[in-house]
Amino acid sequence: MQLDKFSDYALRILITLAVRAPERVATSEIAGLFAISDNHLSKVATQLAREGFVRSERGRNGGLTLLQPAEEIRIGVVLRALKREEPVAECFGGNKTCLILPVCGLRGPLAQAQEAFFATLDGYTLADIVGQRAGLASLLRVEVEDTNAQLTS
Repeated sequence: MQLDKFSDYALRILITLAVRAPERVATSEIAGLFAISDNHLSKVATQLAREGFVRSERGRNGGLTLLQPAEEIRIGVVLRALKREEPVAECFGGNKTCLILPVCGLRGPLAQAQEAFFATLDGYTLADIVGQRAGLASLLRVEVEDTNAQLTS
């Protein structure tokens, strides 16, 4: 399976918010970091807010924040929420015109493969994928507390 740009961008937003938590981050700032269209990223952020993963606040001090701790956000759940309207193959959607549909043996394996993809990602949380927080913070140009320094002090 391959992630489309929409899902990829959604995960980039969530990763950025997890690294910067609990700080609010403007969509335009995330768009700038990844050299992505602000308009397109705003659409992705709107969908993440609609699905209950982020809070979006408007205004001068507005921005995005995670609605749940990163440890509670399962990657499979995020992708299912974003992809539920997009079938894995044409015949899973509204188009039922395929000639071989009544006897096709491919639908079952495709459905299983898609579920296996999501099930694997259900085993990972947002916290798992931002495990190298210091490295991510450096790449995202953010200062993060060094938890190792606190432990040795």
